[in-house]
Amino acid sequence: MASHNFHRSDSLVKLAERLRIYNHPLNNSSNSTNARVQNQSPRFQECTVNEVVSKEQELKSEFGTDPIANNSRRVKSDRASVLVCLFEDQKGHLRVILTKRASTLSTHSGEVALPGGKVEEGDANDIETALREAEEEIGLDRSLVDVVAVLESFTNKKGITVVPVVGILWDRNAFKPVINTAEVAAIFDAPLEMFLKDENRREQEREYMGDEYVLHFFDHETENEKYIIWALTAGILIKAASIVYQRPPDFQERRPKFWNRSRR
Repeated sequence: MASHNFHRSDSLVKLAERLRIYNHPLNNSSNSTNARVQNQSPRFQECTVNEVVSKEQELKSEFGTDPIANNSRRVKSDRASVLVCLFEDQKGHLRVILTKRASTLSTHSGEVALPGGKVEEGDANDIETALREAEEEIGLDRSLVDVVAVLESFTNKKGITVVPVVGILWDRNAFKPVINTAEVAAIFDAPLEMFLKDENRREQEREYMGDEYVLHFFDHETENEKYIIWALTAGILIKAASIVYQRPPDFQERRPKFWNRSRR
């Protein structure tokens, strides 16, 4: 468990408040997954401002229960969740945690990904899946992550619905990565805002079943390695960054239509 003796910046607290009440256009009263998460650790509940608590009570009154906790408990092999885990660096800039998949994996080996994976039996909801997978892959203790929003889903070419779960890591120093080498080759982080900028970005036009779209490739270099963030992972991060910074990207996105095939 992290120490309580760390400072939460006003900007990150305000971002958390705003994301907790984020409601994407595809939500409706019968299947909302973007109210504030219940059953967070007391450490996080203590720092919540009155406005957010009030909003939570309104949502619970409207839906009759907590929309996130009430998410489907069905096991779906065609459903997955990823964790968009954000933290602030020493300069106050938002960064997101990413992984490089192990070269021995049967699918997407060696590619950059967000921590996450498919729903498994026992997962109560999409949030549980994302937190469990992050803990298994990189040793991210779920008690360190304050989940603040669930974004609209994406569907890949194979028909798997991927649900992005946004969480805040208030104390980056409390996270001591433990990499599961069977699944992950490396862990790194990147500036979230880079996914809105037309810098270090390339694109390729593609076509699928008559739909012409663009895939974006973001080049990111750390002290030890160069990474390419592209395809669905890049698309999710473009969306997340657009919501966080409240502006569209500096480039034309032209998403593939099949990403929107299923909104469950």
